[in-house]
Amino acid sequence: MPPETLSVSPNQPPQSANVMRSDLPRIDSNTLLRGNNLLFIDHAGDRYILRMTRNNKLILTK
Repeated sequence: MPPETLSVSPNQPPQSANVMRSDLPRIDSNTLLRGNNLLFIDHAGDRYILRMTRNNKLILTK
């Protein structure tokens, strides 16, 4: 099944058009989490939490 494509409208921010580009860097979530369900990300002086839920979904919170 081919990946879904995004249609870009003037109301969408430019980065939303880049979501499906294959030339952008990719990293597997297992590589980030290293077997844990929680990861702290420091960005621009703020700390974020990347959490994997019991349903295998990812949630990023500040």
